[in-house]
Amino acid sequence: MVELSVKKFFELVQQSKLVDEIDLAKAMTAYKRKHGKLPDTPQELAEELIQLELLTQWHCDKLLIGKYKGFFLGRYKLLRHLGAGGMSSVYLAEHNLMRQMRAIKVLPRSRVNDSSYLDRFHLEAQATAALDHPNIVRAYDVDNDGDTHYLVMEYVTGADLQTIVKEKGPLDFKQAAGYIAQAAHGLDYVHKEGLIHRDIKPANLLIDEDDIVKVLDLGLALFSDDAKMASVTLTHNENILGTADYLAPEQAVNSHDVDSRVDIYGLGCTLYYILTGRAPFPEGSLAQRIAKHQREMPDDIRISRKDCPVTLVAICNKMMAKNPSHRYQACKEISEVLSDWVKDKSVAVSTALVGTLPAETAGETLQETPGSSPVDLGGLSDIEEAEGDSTVNMQLDELPGISDDGQSAAQDSQVSQGTVKDPRLSATAVGRQADASDALGSISSGTSSGSQVRHAIESGSSRIDLGIEVLGVGSQKEARSRRLIEVRKQRQEVSKWLVGGVAVAVLLVASLLIFWAVSDPTEDPGVPPAASPGERDTSVDP
Repeated sequence: MVELSVKKFFELVQQSKLVDEIDLAKAMTAYKRKHGKLPDTPQELAEELIQLELLTQWHCDKLLIGKYKGFFLGRYKLLRHLGAGGMSSVYLAEHNLMRQMRAIKVLPRSRVNDSSYLDRFHLEAQATAALDHPNIVRAYDVDNDGDTHYLVMEYVTGADLQTIVKEKGPLDFKQAAGYIAQAAHGLDYVHKEGLIHRDIKPANLLIDEDDIVKVLDLGLALFSDDAKMASVTLTHNENILGTADYLAPEQAVNSHDVDSRVDIYGLGCTLYYILTGRAPFPEGSLAQRIAKHQREMPDDIRISRKDCPVTLVAICNKMMAKNPSHRYQACKEISEVLSDWVKDKSVAVSTALVGTLPAETAGETLQETPGSSPVDLGGLSDIEEAEGDSTVNMQLDELPGISDDGQSAAQDSQVSQGTVKDPRLSATAVGRQADASDALGSISSGTSSGSQVRHAIESGSSRIDLGIEVLGVGSQKEARSRRLIEVRKQRQEVSKWLVGGVAVAVLLVASLLIFWAVSDPTEDPGVPPAASPGERDTSVDP
């Protein structure tokens, strides 16, 4: 690549409109007065403009390779790139007039022509904009600049719990309990609004400069009253599972047929992480870790933290119970019990929950998961996962299945890793869902004709916008998406009959009007017309 001259770089800065002409002229004059000459290289000029806070390092990196377009989006000036993934890219931006910092999520232009992705993007805007809580990252606006669609969100300075623990080690007991209490308070609000996060983990809990917890990743909601979104979901077969190290057992069976207690499980695993410095099951392959979440309790927290209070251990273990009915049933309970514990108030929790659960409960199966059986993960053992992979998308025809003769038929796994430059922001590509409950049920029940299931792996550090789903209703009902499609079809049939009936009625009324228009209603067809007064009657009597 040809090296830019100082003059060319200066022209690119002017063309970019990033710096006001007057400010740019003042900067050049000040530099010449200070150094007695103009910059010798474009890098020197770039450093000067960065020091004066007229440009960012990201701006200069782009300008130095000859790119001067794409720094503005609507009313916002993009300052730097925060993260990227399969669904979107996220930028730090500044409002042109108000000078407020925002995080802007941009849908790739290649996705705009895909109505599914565009509908998803707008659906995320609806989901996040509807939430207003101090422990939830807010969304402010959704707009488009030509074919570039974007979502404007709150930008929070701080670090997530995963980064904090990696840099400083496990947290103080009361500090850890306080953070989880705040997160539970925010999630209780989310649940009452009819949403489920489904991807609670340390990386999605941000601690701001005021020590306030902000829950991230509130995107891709499936509204139970939106038949159009149900149609999109079924058409593209999405089945987003979550992050394997914090995945509730029932969520691995069917991530769409879950309730708010999956978030309680993920929050319990997060508490375990910030107390011990590691995930509940850090060893083994992806398949093995998911299987352990199904059948085992993690090592006692006191193995790593001998001085950890028994009550806090019991609270954490209750949050991570394998059977959802054995957990706390609402995040409000968790918020209250941990807040009381931090304040040294007495907390009612069974000490029988301390340590590993007895064998008869540690290996229990989840019979209450609607319409499905425990997932058989044996076929996942052949998957080669890349370093750091922890996010799972299950796809029905890609996983090694069971053939007619009962032998496993291995298929190629799809491995897809995302990248992220800011630990607070990430993204996950969307996989395809099939009716996992039927297929997995036939596999686990030992039938000889189990369906094949696909499995794609994606980096756990590469998620932004996947995770919320509307709360389920009634354990005996079918999956929401299919139910919504059936309702929609029924409504369409009723609409057709109504339209047909109205059309027939209109035709009948029109026919009557035409008949009346061509007939004289004052004329009696059975009586001959009377003669006029001056006219003689020439008729002859028979």
